[in-house]
Amino acid sequence: MMFKFQKKSKRRIQLDTLIGEYTRLEGNITFSGGLRVEGYIKGDVIAEDEDSLLTISQDGAIEGQVKVPYIILSGSVTGDVHASERIDLAHQARIHGDVYYHFIEMAVGAKINGSLIHMEEKQIPNLKLAAGPDIETPPPVHGLKESHT
Repeated sequence: MMFKFQKKSKRRIQLDTLIGEYTRLEGNITFSGGLRVEGYIKGDVIAEDEDSLLTISQDGAIEGQVKVPYIILSGSVTGDVHASERIDLAHQARIHGDVYYHFIEMAVGAKINGSLIHMEEKQIPNLKLAAGPDIETPPPVHGLKESHT
């Protein structure tokens, strides 16, 4: 592991699930705890827990969106990556998509074909409040992409 996590909870991140080197999985995955991908996943990978850790080995690959608080990437992801806490990119890491992050550590040689978008810890979307038509939340933070889904 290239960095140590300083978590608010006392729960330790451990490896709960392994997608082996010769495993090909098609479909979305939702998990808690620790997930290690050494094989191939075609689908979205989403963590349910704010302490969850996704580790993608050098030969591991994901084709889909990734939404996990902590990510250690040595393999490749084709799709947007949302690391609400921290992402660590090893020298052989490859991302073809946008990276949304709070903290990032990137080794020399890692490649990202997409945008890097820094997310503040408590960012909220621009919404009209129910209190009245003249009251709005602050203007949106510049540099964020708007989703048109």
